[in-house]
Amino acid sequence: MSPDTPSSEQVPLDQLAERLVRRLQKRSWSIATGESLTAGLVSSTIASVPGCSAVFRGAVVAYAPEVKTEVLHVPGELLTQGIVTEEVALALAQGACSRLAATVGIGTTGAAGPDDHDGMPGGTACIAVCGPSVQRARTLRVTGDRSQVRHAVTQAAVEAALEILEVGE
Repeated sequence: MSPDTPSSEQVPLDQLAERLVRRLQKRSWSIATGESLTAGLVSSTIASVPGCSAVFRGAVVAYAPEVKTEVLHVPGELLTQGIVTEEVALALAQGACSRLAATVGIGTTGAAGPDDHDGMPGGTACIAVCGPSVQRARTLRVTGDRSQVRHAVTQAAVEAALEILEVGE
């Protein structure tokens, strides 16, 4: 997918997470996250919803490259090509699904800023979501400080998971 910016619609994260948890419950699906850039903010957002334990399997915060490869089984050759890529985000999502036995996986990677990371400018992020017979990844360009970038990427990741759940509805 082409680079874009997160939704300009500012739905509070707690409302998005509530919708996500309810949709997962409706389908009897589960979710897990493999997070780098967001450092657990996606999983924390999901976990803030009462009743999430029925669908939330867990999360791996994989900042270090060796955690990505050893815990989430991201292929090392992907990381040598660059950590801030849609392919790495998808591998993080797939690794979370596989390792945590979830139906849906979310992966996040990127450069929160202010400095460049892996040759990518601060505010560059890749998110991915995988589910039964569907997977999506996209690159985002976000402005703001580290906190604002992490928040916007978390919002985009939860919105992407909601999109996956709408497939076939």
